[in-house]
Amino acid sequence: MRVGGQAELLLEPKNPDEFQKACKACVERGIAPIRILGGGANILVADGVLRGVVIATACLQRVFRPGAGGESEEEASAEMPGEFDMELPSAAMVQDDPARDPRLVAWAGCTLPKLLRTARELGYSGLEGIVGVPGSLGGGVAMNAGGRWGDMWDVVESVRVLGAGGEFKDLARADCTPTYRNGGLGNEWVVGAVLKFEPKPRLQIQEAMSEYLITKNKVQPVTAWSAGCIFKNPPAEVSDGRSAGQLIEQSGAKGLSCGDAEVSERHGNFIVNRGKACAADVFELMEAIRKHVLDATGVELENEVKIWRNEPDEGESQSS
Repeated sequence: MRVGGQAELLLEPKNPDEFQKACKACVERGIAPIRILGGGANILVADGVLRGVVIATACLQRVFRPGAGGESEEEASAEMPGEFDMELPSAAMVQDDPARDPRLVAWAGCTLPKLLRTARELGYSGLEGIVGVPGSLGGGVAMNAGGRWGDMWDVVESVRVLGAGGEFKDLARADCTPTYRNGGLGNEWVVGAVLKFEPKPRLQIQEAMSEYLITKNKVQPVTAWSAGCIFKNPPAEVSDGRSAGQLIEQSGAKGLSCGDAEVSERHGNFIVNRGKACAADVFELMEAIRKHVLDATGVELENEVKIWRNEPDEGESQSS
């Protein structure tokens, strides 16, 4: 969205161990709140100085096949993201048959576009539906990023998180209860994940990605400054099956604006920055949209985008 102020403190760990040390150091020193920043694709940051510390995962970019470092499969599974330090070879260098073990290990800062490109080149299917979704793996897992063609947790086999005590904890897919736009991990921070795919021809994967991306480009303002969908789609029984975007359009809120923040003409559930909007403009416009929809339909919209601002009771969060 390109709005918002400054971080009071910023830390940029280069590997999972530094990530752990950074979180422990902040807890030990009483620095709060702690916020984990991925690609910043689904957050709105308030104007001014944001108190506490922001830990950015941008340097935690690695993605690789289990065993890529020479360990056995058993060791690779047991030691997944925390101990691995091997990059995935380029597609031309991948040895043997990747279909024998169609899994990838990715660190929290790995961008979703990079992850999709890697999966496509290896012939790994399962995430095509999130093509065009920005952000990073950590936030994608934390909020179960996705859309009409599939969600992040469709391919998650296990996830490594950092608990409140500052220790790594591995959670199997069966131990987690992800729901719509919620990975169900609470305040635990994603460090990395093991993803399991279905082997398919690369051309077939590319065709699906291209088809989905063309469809998205037709209905979403993909080149504008935005934070993606602002509101969650309400439960069908509450909204008579209407999406948040449809409710916004039907309520007459599609033409609303505040300063340089405006509801996109292409998609009602996107707020775009025309160039000079500030966070306060966006927040005011969100409340105006919410009131329009509530007055017109009786449905109260819930935020999908994460909001970071200084509040006495603000919690810890991880963004994509």
